[in-house]
Parts: sequence; structure tokens; C-alpha cells
Amino acid sequence: MSINYLERAVCSGAVVLAAWLFTLGTALAMPPIQHWQTATGARVYYVPAPELPMVDIRVVFAAGSAHDAGLPGLASMTNHMLDKGAAGLTANDIAARLEGLGAELGTGALRDMAWVSLRSLSDAALFEPAMEVLQQVLSEPDFNEHDFERERERTLVSLREDEQSPSTIAGYRFYRAVFGEHPYATRPVGDEASLQRMTLKDIRAYYEKYYVAGNAVIAVVGDIDRKAAERLTQRVAGALREGGPAPAVSAVASLADASEELIFHPSTQTHVRMGAPGMRRGDPDYFPLYVGNHILGGGGLVSRLNEEIREKRGLSYSVYSYFSPMARKGPYIFGLQTRNDQVGEALDVMQATLKSFHAEGPTKQELVAAKKNITGGFPLRVDSNSKIVEYLAMIGFYKLPLDYLETFNERVEAVTREQIRDAFRRRVPLDNMATVIVGGEK
Repeated sequence: MSINYLERAVCSGAVVLAAWLFTLGTALAMPPIQHWQTATGARVYYVPAPELPMVDIRVVFAAGSAHDAGLPGLASMTNHMLDKGAAGLTANDIAARLEGLGAELGTGALRDMAWVSLRSLSDAALFEPAMEVLQQVLSEPDFNEHDFERERERTLVSLREDEQSPSTIAGYRFYRAVFGEHPYATRPVGDEASLQRMTLKDIRAYYEKYYVAGNAVIAVVGDIDRKAAERLTQRVAGALREGGPAPAVSAVASLADASEELIFHPSTQTHVRMGAPGMRRGDPDYFPLYVGNHILGGGGLVSRLNEEIREKRGLSYSVYSYFSPMARKGPYIFGLQTRNDQVGEALDVMQATLKSFHAEGPTKQELVAAKKNITGGFPLRVDSNSKIVEYLAMIGFYKLPLDYLETFNERVEAVTREQIRDAFRRRVPLDNMATVIVGGEK
């Protein structure tokens, strides 16, 4: 019964929140983000949403693969093991308890961060036992040897399967080409050699170092008032060991030269990735670069790259570009796939389109259309509790302004053609990009 109720609540809640946030770009309808710190040092970001009888919690740690320290995949495996057994409960026990409560538990790890999340109905009879499971997963993971061996083998099988995908190969080889010796260069899931070396001792040490209160951001959205949210977040933080924040990730260096890597793969399509270090979260050039890229390659079917490569020449069904900002400069990525015999022409057109945009910037008409597209679509990006809690976690983790969401559309509207042209000329290199080509022509 509770699961059906959850499904109905989610469906109706999306409509309520969409209306609640529709005016986000003009007059703020969303309550301001509230922020405080627990006694043990966890930073909290909270938005009440009483329209929907649910609570979303996301606990984020600076415990991503950038902190793997020579053992790629350690952050990912540690996070993945949290809900495989805790406080004597097996993974099946945890799943069964949550299913019976209509609650959902999630985990994940990227390059900067790792997280554990809970979505539950706010009814105390359901919420309290769901919270107990969350606390057990955070504070009492079993790290069982049998579970570890099973998950390691599952990951190794997945890595071997990835080697059959030219798109996956192009992606991780691109990161290696762009970031070199920097921690961002390695795959978050690790590689076969590092996974074979990994032990439970490594995982326990990583957990004890990074899954601590002073290294945590707690985001809460839902049917819960401020006092209850304070008690809740103190309870979550209290389940964690005491400890301080993780050391800052080292700076990302610019590429000194252009590079090109050709990787043979027996496929009819060739996959191309091209790019360089781009921008970080909170970057002063974020909005000019973001809006400019929307015009160049981030706007889907209405982007310049799509017009030049797909519409005019039929060289690729999918072509795109995007910034992936992180704590340090994340990559600026251009990508496409094309027939093996067309890769040279497609790459030439992609580079020529970038150079033209770099020199001239957008037209007035392109800028107006991009702003309408971005601001008009923004409410859909924050139309549910689950989306909002992810934004809160991102704002908290990267220490962005508390008014980031309410001023987002305003800052998009303020971007000018001159700002875009200036930002691209200063921040987007033309002569020292890394290019990775994976396909079927030797």
C-alpha cells in the first residue's frame, strides 16, 4: 500500500512543484535555501516543501575518485559497498525493509564526490524506520569479504564489457589525454590492475578517513519544518565519525600542446572526443561560457555544430559539446560519431565551426534564442523534490551562493555577445586540444 501511495505522491508532486517553481526566473516562488552547520561540522542545506508528503535527504562527501591516491576505483568500491551489508543486515535485508516502507536508498561516486541518498514518505511510521536504515548504512557498513569479492568480480566483468564499446573507450581515454597525471585522469570505477590489488583494508581505511561529519554536506528537501530538519540532520551527522574535510584537489594545468590518439576498434562508426580543461564550479566565466556553448554545441538540434555537421552535410546523427565543471577545471568536451570513411571531414568541420565561433561569437538572433531556450526550460530542471535536493547538494558541496537557483535565469539574461566572445577567446584553446578517435579504420 505504501509503495502505491509513494507513486501517486510523486506524480502529483511533480505538478505541484512545477507550478511552485515556474516563476523562478522572474519573481522567486521557491522558499530561500536555509543553511547551518551541525555541532560535528557537517554543512546543511534545507528547503521546506510541505506540498508533498515526502522527504528527500542527500549526504555528500568529498570522497570521489580524485582521492583514490594511486588505487583507482577505491572511492567507487567503498561507496558501492555501503549498502551491501550494514549492522548485520544483508543487502537483501536492506532492500526488503526499504521496499516495505516505500522508501528508496541510493549511492554513487564520481570524481569529486560520493553520496548516499534517501527518499521516504514523511509519515513518521514509515520515515523513522527508513531513517534507521540510512543511519546504519552510513555508520555501520559491514564490508564483508564475500560481498567484496562478489562486487569486485562484477566490476571486473563490467570493465571487460566496456572494452567492447568504442564510445566508452573514447570517453575514458579522452580524460587521460586531457588530465595526464592529475587525479581526474583516472576512471572512477578503476581498472583491472588496481581492482586486483584492492583489499578490504584499503576500503575500511578510505571509509574511516572520508566518511566523517566534517567532510559531509547534508541536503534536505520535503515535508519537514526547520526544527525537525535540525533534529534530522544532527541525527545523520551524529551517525558519522568525527573528522575534518578532505584535502583540496590539486589544480588542473592547461594543455601545453595539441595531441591526437587513434585507437583501432572493429566498428562501422568512429567515435571522436576533442577538448581541453574547461572551467570549475563557481567559475567567474561560468555564465558566458555556458550560454555560449549552448549556442555552439549544447543546444541539441538548434546548435551550430548540429547545423553544420548533421543538417548541412549529414556527417553525424549526434554531435555535441558541453562543459563539465568540477571542483577544479573539468573538461570542455566536443563529441560526435560518424562513418569510418567520414571521420576526417567531420572532425575538420567541427574544428572549423569552433574556430568561427571563437573569432566571431554568436549572432544577436542566436543569443536571443539561446536565452529563451535556457530560461524557458529551467523550471523543468527543478520540478521535483529529487531534482531540488541534488541542486542543494551541488550548491553546498561547491560552496555556491545560496541564491544560485533564484538568480540563475537572471544571470543568463545578463550575458552579452561581447562577454561570450571574450570568454571563449580567453578560456577555450584552439591550438592545444586533445583529440581521441576510436573506430574501425586502422
